[in-house]
Amino acid sequence: MTNYITPLNSLLFFFVKEIGSDMAEFQVKVENVVAFASLGKEIQLNKLVADVENTEYEPEQFPGLVYRTQEPRAAALIFSSGKIVCTGAKSIDMAKLAMSKVVDRIRKTGIRLPTKFDIKVENIVASSKIKAQLNLEEIAFALENAEYEPEQFPGLVYRISEPRVAFLLFSSGKIICTGAHTIADIHTALGRLKERLEGIGIKVTPIADDKLKSVEKK
Repeated sequence: MTNYITPLNSLLFFFVKEIGSDMAEFQVKVENVVAFASLGKEIQLNKLVADVENTEYEPEQFPGLVYRTQEPRAAALIFSSGKIVCTGAKSIDMAKLAMSKVVDRIRKTGIRLPTKFDIKVENIVASSKIKAQLNLEEIAFALENAEYEPEQFPGLVYRISEPRVAFLLFSSGKIICTGAHTIADIHTALGRLKERLEGIGIKVTPIADDKLKSVEKK
């Protein structure tokens, strides 16, 4: 059988190849996933703190109830409006599983909640590393949208708009990325960070750290 390559297929192949090369280049470890759900039902937090284990509720200090799950390990902030924020999971799947378990546990107290609800990923915090000793002062001077105040914090903050994320760069070559909604966004952003750094004369060589684990690109 003859394989026909149309101009569109050729363009798509080039696009996937270029994006894929950035995605495969960096090793990424997910440090935290923040997920959000709105159930559209009021939740009686006083009832919840009385009936559910591993909960904390001090309304005079904070309007939400804190509920901690063990498997997966995460913490949920539950509000009387029916909004829930789940944080601490190490993957998107684990964050969604934790959220589902939180809702199931609330439901077991007799509070009627919808069986179907959307879970949105609000933020992914991930780390990576490059083989470089970074001069943060020079980078802050050379790049727009970079902030470096070493007397307050040892890392340089660098923001990009597409995808909208913020990086923390450390002189050791460690990179923290925050604000992404997908793993693919993280890899795309790292690729663009590499372009910006190499554009000011810094060679960027991603390295494998024993503590870093590549994750599936979703």
